[in-house]
Amino acid sequence: MTDSLLRRKDIVPKQAEGQGLARTLSWPHLVALGVGAIVGTGILTLIGVGAAKAGPAVILSFAIAGLICICAALAYAEMATMIPASGSAYTYSYVVIGELVAWVIGWSLILEYSLVVSTVAVGWSGYASPLLKSWMSFPDWLTHAPVLAGHLSDGTLAVARAGINLPAVFIIFVVAGLLIAGTRESATLNATLVLVKIAALIVFVVVALPHFDAANLDPFMPNGFPKSGLPGQEVGVMAAAAIIFFAFYGFDAIATAAEETKNPGRDLSIGIVGSMLICVLIYVAVGVTAVGALNYTRLAGSDEPLAFILREIGQPGAARYLGLSAVIALPTVILAFFYGQSRIFFTMARDGMLPARLAKLSQRGAPTRITLFTAIVVSVLAACIPLDELAALANAGTLAAFTAVTVCMLIMRQRAPDAPRTFRAPLPWLIGVVAIGGCLYLFYSLPAKTQLWFGIWNLAGLAVYFLYARRNAIVA
Repeated sequence: MTDSLLRRKDIVPKQAEGQGLARTLSWPHLVALGVGAIVGTGILTLIGVGAAKAGPAVILSFAIAGLICICAALAYAEMATMIPASGSAYTYSYVVIGELVAWVIGWSLILEYSLVVSTVAVGWSGYASPLLKSWMSFPDWLTHAPVLAGHLSDGTLAVARAGINLPAVFIIFVVAGLLIAGTRESATLNATLVLVKIAALIVFVVVALPHFDAANLDPFMPNGFPKSGLPGQEVGVMAAAAIIFFAFYGFDAIATAAEETKNPGRDLSIGIVGSMLICVLIYVAVGVTAVGALNYTRLAGSDEPLAFILREIGQPGAARYLGLSAVIALPTVILAFFYGQSRIFFTMARDGMLPARLAKLSQRGAPTRITLFTAIVVSVLAACIPLDELAALANAGTLAAFTAVTVCMLIMRQRAPDAPRTFRAPLPWLIGVVAIGGCLYLFYSLPAKTQLWFGIWNLAGLAVYFLYARRNAIVA
C-alpha cells in the first residue's frame, strides 16, 4: 500500500490524444499574467485589513511576506522549467514525491484558487458598489455578504445584516466567459488591463506622496511583532503578514500555464521572476505612501482604502479615477487565478483523480466544463463569505503549495543534480530554508479558525482520495 501511495508520474507526464492544451503564450503574456495576478486585491483592499492588525508596521509585514514569496518564486521558476507541464505544485509533487502528497497539494490548490477568485471578486465589489449606488441607486443589501453577530439564546447564529454580494457573482461569470472564449484572447485583454491598473497605482503615489507625514508612522508597531490576541482577533506584524501574504502570490498561476507556453524553458522563468520583481517595487512605493498619508486607524475599516485615502486628503477626482480603474482592472486578478484553478482541475481530472469527463476540451482548446463548474463554486463563496475570512483560508492552501514546491526543488538538487535546468535558483539551500521556514511561520500566524478549517478541508480531501481518486488514478 505504501508503494502505491508514493507512486510517481513520469517527469514529463504523457497525455492522451486530444488532451493536450494549445501552446499560444509567450513571455510577455506570462509577465502580464503574473503582474495581473499579484497586483490586485492585496494592495487595493487588504492593506486596510493589514493596517488594522499591524499599524504602520504593515510596511514591514509586506516586506516579510514579499521576501518569503521571492524565495518561493525562485523555487517555482526552477521546477517549472524542469517539469513544463500543467498543474503547478500538484504536478511537481506527483513527479518528485508521490501520489498522496500530490493529492494533498492539489486539494489545497483547489482551495487556494477557489478562494482567491472569490476574495478578489469581493474586493472588486468593494470598489464597484459605491459607483453602482451613486449611478443607479443599487440596493445596499445586494453588495455584501451576510454579516453574522454571535448566537441567540437557542444557540442559532444571528444575522446582523442580511445580504448577498451580487456584483461579485456578476464579475466571476464575466471572467469565466472570457476564459471560455480562448486562452490567448483572454491573455491579450489581460495585458491591456494590467497597464490600466499600474497606471492607477502610479497616480496614487504621485498624488498622495506629497501628503506624507512622518507622525502617521508613530507608534510604528502598536501591536508588537508576533501574532497575539484572542482567537478571531489576532494582531501583530506577523498576523498581518499572514493575511497580506495574499497580496504577493500570483506567480504560481504562471506555472499552471506551462503546457500553453511556446518556449517554457525560457518564458516561464522570465514570467515568474520578472513579475515578482515588478510587483515588489510597486508594493513598496504604494505601502509607504498609504500609511504615511493617513493615520492607520482611519484606514483600517475601509473596503476601498486607497480611494478612501485620496478622498481624505482632498483629491476626490483622483479617488474616482482610482476606483474606476480598480473596477476595470481588478478582473485581471480574477482572470489569472480563475485560469490557474481551471488548469489545476483539468490536470487532476486528466490524471483520473477527478472525473475524467471534466477534462474535455472545447474546439478552441479550453476546458469549458471545468471553467463553468469553477464559476458556480466560487460565485457561491463570493456571494456569502466576508473578504478577510476568504483571504486567510486562501493563504493556508497557498502556504502548503509553496512549501511543497520548495521541498521538490531541494529533493531534485539531490536526486538529479545534473538534470537539465534552464533556470537554476541561486543559493538553493538558503532559499529553501527561508521559503519553508517562512511559510511554516506564516501558517502559524494565521487565525486559529483558519487553521481549523484548513485541517477539516484536508481531512475531507483524504476521504475523497481513498474513496475515489486512488482507485481511478492514471499513472504514466
